[in-house]
Amino acid sequence: MSAGAEILALAMFATACGVLMLGFPVAFSLAGTALAFAFAGIGFGIFDLRLLGGLASRYVGVMLNEVLVAVPLFIFMGVMLERSRIAEQLLETMAMLFGKLRGGLGLSVVFVGMLMAASTGIVGATVVTMGLLSLPTMLKAGYDSRLATGAICASGTLGQIIPPSIVLVLLGDILQGANTQAQLAKGNFAPEPVSVVDLFAGAVLPGLVLVALYMGWIVLVAVLRPRACPPVRMAAGGDGLAGRTLRVLLPPATLIVAVLGSILIGVATPTEAAAVGAVGALLLAGRSAVPERPGPIYAAGAALIAMIAIANLFDMRMQRDVVPPGDRAAFIAAAGLAVALVWGIAVSIRRLHASGILAEVMRTTVMVTSMVFVILLGASVFSLVFRGFGGDRMVGRLLSDLPGGAVGAMVAVMAVMFVMGFFLDFIEIVFVVVPIVGPVLLGMDLDPVWFGVMIAINLQTSFLTPPFGFALFYLRGVAPPSVTTMDIYRGIVPFVAIQLAALVVLALVPGLATWLPRALFR
Repeated sequence: MSAGAEILALAMFATACGVLMLGFPVAFSLAGTALAFAFAGIGFGIFDLRLLGGLASRYVGVMLNEVLVAVPLFIFMGVMLERSRIAEQLLETMAMLFGKLRGGLGLSVVFVGMLMAASTGIVGATVVTMGLLSLPTMLKAGYDSRLATGAICASGTLGQIIPPSIVLVLLGDILQGANTQAQLAKGNFAPEPVSVVDLFAGAVLPGLVLVALYMGWIVLVAVLRPRACPPVRMAAGGDGLAGRTLRVLLPPATLIVAVLGSILIGVATPTEAAAVGAVGALLLAGRSAVPERPGPIYAAGAALIAMIAIANLFDMRMQRDVVPPGDRAAFIAAAGLAVALVWGIAVSIRRLHASGILAEVMRTTVMVTSMVFVILLGASVFSLVFRGFGGDRMVGRLLSDLPGGAVGAMVAVMAVMFVMGFFLDFIEIVFVVVPIVGPVLLGMDLDPVWFGVMIAINLQTSFLTPPFGFALFYLRGVAPPSVTTMDIYRGIVPFVAIQLAALVVLALVPGLATWLPRALFR
């Protein structure tokens, strides 16, 4: 490939980043920039127009990709749970439990952020909800505004690393292709697959480590600067609080176990688990809409859990020549449970439609899903043109020539992603950068699961780093006037440092990401 083609590849990448930073729509910026440079390359005689013919097969591949079906289902699940006031109930209950301790409200925010991350995975909804509910309480209790805003923003971004996470779903799909490409280039025609399930399992321990580091920082501040996070006196009885805690914690905990547990133990694929999560979120929202008559919802929830257990314990295929009596009985029981589940879903839909929540959730789900997939299609155009100019080979040579081999290349890529996170959204970085550098780094014998989790933690900082950190804007929009923008910026500094420290720990101890997938699936 000529030097002119590589110059155009670099210019195209720089132009796309500049256009994105100017605020133009992501999908059309990526596709439009790529097409403009492709036609320029045709004019210079250094780009083959026939390469664009591959777009059709790429788009068909996206539409036929079963893993990506999990994206709208997880989005629906997250939006529905956010509208069902679960976060509000969790925050109030956790504040009653821990508020009497120094730093207790901060610990409650991090704990609820962890639970919301494992059940919704939507950063904006979590930050806004906790900002509206907990920030006024923390400020009224005498909390330092920087600690309060930093804890809310940081805990709200946990949905990017704690599964089920949309980032991990998208990364898993991209890394699967990148790993296959890297292994084929090395002559391995039967590469070991990398799945979203592997990334989910690999992200569990690093996500919990990050939660522990957040809580550890709040405890340290409580010890060193007790006035920054004083205790709060909450009125609640012992027995009543215990019952309330169980009632509030049990439904989301059950949903988390049903979704994430079914994926990790191999009962369901991520898409099937996402469907379970969407149904579970619908039932929880229906119970929250009309709490006085929870019978149909509880029956449907129990039926859903029982059906998952039956599907795991019995062979439900009835087309066999010989069907054992136990399997036949299980099939009949599952049919009866399905009736109870459909009844509960119908009751929930009727309640949510009457309250107006269902239409709002459906509209938001369609909008977010459309945004993600249009960006994916636009990024496909960009990636195809970039490779047509030979940009992938240029990046491969650049990373291979860096001192330190695979370690030096990994450090350079992580540094570039961190800096890009100051200006670009995580989806843009995933769709633009990972397809380019992924095959090169994975060709250097890096573990793909560890690599994916490292990227996920790095991208999490893009929500916290000014000037375009989305979590900062979300909180700024709901924070009272007494909290300045500079308070929010200064408040997230320790938590960004904690995320970078977690990134270093994961780099030094790769087993945090690789141990659980190997223990479960190897």
